Amino acid sequence: MDEEDNAAGDNEEASQYALAVGLEDDMMEDDNEEDEEDNEDDEQDGEVEEDDNEDEEESTLTFKDGVNPLDLVEDGAFTDQLYQKFVGMDYEALAEKKRKALVDNRPGGSVKKVRQDDLSGASMEEIMEAMNYGMQRRSRKRKKKGRRKGSRNKLTPEITRMLGDATYHYALGSYEEAIPILSEVIMKAPHLPDAYHTLGLVHHALGNEMKALNFYTIAAHLAPRDSSLWELLFDWFNTRDYRRAATSYEQIVQTCPDDVEALKTGANMYKLCGQLERSVHILGEYLKGHPTEPDLSVIDLLASMLMQNNAHSDALQHIERARLVSCSQKELPLDMKVKEGICHAYLGNMEKAEMLFNVLEQRSADHAELITKVADSFMSLEQYSSALKYYLMLKGTAESNNGFLHIKMARCYLSLNDRAQAILCFYKALKALENNIDARLTLASLLLEEAREEDAISLLSPPNNLDCSDLQTDKSEPWWCNGKVKLKLCHIYRAKGMPKEFVDTIYPLVREALCIESLQQKVKVKKRLTKSVLLERVKVLNNHQTDNLLCGSISVTPASDMSRANRAKKLLEKKAKVKEEKRAKAMAAGADWQSDDSDEDPPEEIHKESPLPDLLKDKENYDLIIDLCKSLASLHRYCEALEIINLALKVTRNISSVAEELRSLGAQIAYNTPDPEHGLDCVKYIADQHPYSYAAWNCYYKVITRFDDWYARHFKFLRGKRDKLKDCAAPMIISGHHLTRKSRHQDAAREYLEAYKLLPENALINLCVGTALINLALGLRLQNRHQSVAQGLAFLYNNLRLCENSQEALYNLARAFHHIGLVTLAAVYYQHVLAIHQKDSPLPKLPHENPESAENLLPGYCDLRREAAFNLHLIYKKSGAVDLARMVLRDHCTF
Repeated sequence: MDEEDNAAGDNEEASQYALAVGLEDDMMEDDNEEDEEDNEDDEQDGEVEEDDNEDEEESTLTFKDGVNPLDLVEDGAFTDQLYQKFVGMDYEALAEKKRKALVDNRPGGSVKKVRQDDLSGASMEEIMEAMNYGMQRRSRKRKKKGRRKGSRNKLTPEITRMLGDATYHYALGSYEEAIPILSEVIMKAPHLPDAYHTLGLVHHALGNEMKALNFYTIAAHLAPRDSSLWELLFDWFNTRDYRRAATSYEQIVQTCPDDVEALKTGANMYKLCGQLERSVHILGEYLKGHPTEPDLSVIDLLASMLMQNNAHSDALQHIERARLVSCSQKELPLDMKVKEGICHAYLGNMEKAEMLFNVLEQRSADHAELITKVADSFMSLEQYSSALKYYLMLKGTAESNNGFLHIKMARCYLSLNDRAQAILCFYKALKALENNIDARLTLASLLLEEAREEDAISLLSPPNNLDCSDLQTDKSEPWWCNGKVKLKLCHIYRAKGMPKEFVDTIYPLVREALCIESLQQKVKVKKRLTKSVLLERVKVLNNHQTDNLLCGSISVTPASDMSRANRAKKLLEKKAKVKEEKRAKAMAAGADWQSDDSDEDPPEEIHKESPLPDLLKDKENYDLIIDLCKSLASLHRYCEALEIINLALKVTRNISSVAEELRSLGAQIAYNTPDPEHGLDCVKYIADQHPYSYAAWNCYYKVITRFDDWYARHFKFLRGKRDKLKDCAAPMIISGHHLTRKSRHQDAAREYLEAYKLLPENALINLCVGTALINLALGLRLQNRHQSVAQGLAFLYNNLRLCENSQEALYNLARAFHHIGLVTLAAVYYQHVLAIHQKDSPLPKLPHENPESAENLLPGYCDLRREAAFNLHLIYKKSGAVDLARMVLRDHCTF
C-alpha cells in the first residue's frame, strides 16, 4: 500500500473519530502556568501538596452525548488515532524523503546506511517523551481555590456493587458473565476507568487482544497517571514500529531486488510484529523471481517460518526444491535435513523421518542443538517414546548437565506413567536449577501422589544448613521464600492437620499480600513537596542571568517556571525564618535546640510486589484465608486472626458471600476472645444483617458489654435500629438490660414493656418484665408496690407457662419469692427445682456458624439443682433448721 494513501486514510479516520470522542491534543500546549497560579495561595501558607488521586485528576478523554463507548472498541479507531498522536504524522514525510534520497543517490552511496537511517523514524525515546508529556497535562479550565471536597467521581452503591460482582466473576474465570455487567457499568458511568480496565483484562483472558488493547487505551486516557497501562500501550506501539521498519526494508528490496540481507531482515521484522503471513509472502515472491538460482538461506528461512505456521507440507516442498535446484550435485545441509525430517514427522511419515534422523545418531556429540529440536518436535507431537530416545542420546555430552534437559525427560517419563524415573529426573534437574519453581512444585505434586508427604515437605522447606551470610550477599530471592512454594507447603500442612506449621508458613505472606492490596486500593495519596524539590525549582532563578548582552530580549525561560521558582524561593525563606525563630526561643529558654529535619527528603518508598499476586483471583484462596483465620483462632492468636479478617474485608467487601463468611467468623472470634476490640465491626454487621436473630444480638451484646463505656459508644447504633425497625424487640431488650444494670428499674420496665407489645408470647421478655417490676417494687419511692409485685409475679407465672414448667422457669419464680421475702413459697419452688434433672442443651449458634462445633463446657452446665439447693439451705438456716440445711448441702452440693 502506498504510504501517502495510508497517511491520508489515517487522517480521515481520525477526523471521523473526533466527531464522537473529544481527545485533547496536549503535545503542543503548556498549561502549567494556570495551575501554578491556582496553587499559589496554598504554597504561601506553607502547605504545598501534590494530589495524585486518580479520581480527581483530569482525564484526556471525554465522550460526546449519545455516544456508546463500546462502539468505539469494535473498529479500533481510538487506538489508531492514539498511535498517530504519539509517533507523529510527519514520520511518513520523513520516510518518503529518505526513500527519495535512496533512489537519487543509489550509485554513489551506501544502501545499507540509508536503510538503517530509515529504520527508526520516530525513536522510542521520542515516543516515551511524548507519552510522559501527555501524562502530565493539566486542565485548561480555571480551578477553584481551596481544599477539594471529596472526589468528583464518587460512585453510587449500585455501580460499586456491579463492579464487585464483575471482578468476582473475572476472578473465578466466568468471563462471559462479567462482560454484560461491565458493559452496563460503562453505559451508566462512561468515564469510569476501572470498568474499561477490567473489561480489557476479561478480553485478554478470552484471547481478544485487539479489543483488550482498545479498552486499555480508553482506560489509560481516563486514568492518565496509571503507569502500568501506559507501559502496556508503549509495548504495543513498539510492535507497530517493527511493522513500519519492515515496510521500509520491503521498499528497499523493491529498489534493490538482490539485497538478500534486507529481504531477510524485513521478513524477520514482520515476524516480530506478528505478521508471519507477510513474511512468508515476501520470501515466496523473492523465490518466484529467482526460479533457477535461489538463495539457500532464503529457502531455509522460509521453511522455518512455514514450520512455525504449521504449514509443514509447504515447507517440505521448498526443501525439495532446494535439493533439486541448488543442491543437485551435493547433499542438503544437515540442518535442512533435520527440518525435512521434522516436516515428515508432523505429516505422519514417521519412517521417512527416522531415516533422515539416523545421521544424528552417528554424530550426536557434534549436533546437540539439532537433536534437541528433533526431540522437542516429537514431544509436541506427543510421541514421548521417540522424544525420550533422542533426549537420552544427549547423555555424555555437554548438554547432559543441563537441568532443562532433565525436566523434559521427566515430563516424557511422566507422560509414559513412569513416575519413579520422572521423580529421579526432577531431582537431577533441581541440582542444576534449584531456583526453578515450576519443576520443584511439579515434583512436590508427584511426591504427594505417591504418598510421600515427608519428602514433599523436605523438598519445599528451607535447607537445614542455611548460611545467613549467603542470604545477605545474594540479592535474588531464594526459592524457599517464593510465594508459590510456601503456598504449596501450607496446603500440605493443612491437609495433614498441622495448624501451627500451617499458620507459621502462610500467615506472613497472606498478611503482606493483603496489606499491599489494601494500599493499592487507596483512592487518594498526597505528597508534600520536599526541600530538595524546592531547591531544584530555585535553580531556575540562579541560572537566569540579567547582566548579559541579551538582557533586553525576551527570556527563554517560560513564565510558568519563573513563577514557580519565585514561590519556591519564598517558601524556603519562610521555612528558614520559622526554624530560626524556634532556635532563638529554645536558646532563650536555656534548652538544647536540635534542628527539625521534617522538611528534608522523606525516605524513598520502595514499591513491593505482592508475594501472592493471585491471592484474590482464586476461590480456593478465599477458603485458604478463612482456614487461616480459623487456625489462628484455634491457636488462641485472636488478634492476628481479626487483623487478617479486617484486611481481607477491605479488599473483598464487594464479594458478598466471602465478606459474609469473614464477618461471621470475626464475630465468632470476637465472641470468644478476651479483647474483642478488633471484632466490633463484625458483630455490628451480624446484628445489622440479622436483626431478628436472638443469637446474633446475643453475640453482639456479649461483646459490647465487655467495655465500660459500651452504651455510650453504641447508643447511636441501638437508637438507629429502634427507629428504623419498629418491630425489632432486641434493641429494646438490650436497652432494658443496660438500665437494669444502672438500677433504673422503672425505665427498664418501660423498655421491656415496649418489647412485650411486639412479642407477648416470648418467654424471655416476660421474664425481663417480671424481674424489672419486682425490682421496682423494692424501691423506696414507689407507692403502689404491692400492685407492682403482683404484676411482676404475673409475668413470671406467664414465663412458667410458656416454658412448660421447666427447671429454669421454676428457679426464676422461686428466686423472685425469695427476693421479696415470701420464703415459704420460695422453698416450695426450690423443692420443685431439686426434683427435676435438666439435660444439657446446646447454646445458640451465630448465623453461618457450624451447629456441630465443639463447645468447651463442663457437663451439667444447664442444671440448676446446686444453685437451688444452696438458696434453700440459706432459707432453712435462717429459720433455725440447721440440720435440714446441712442435709440439703450434703445431698446436692457435694462432689
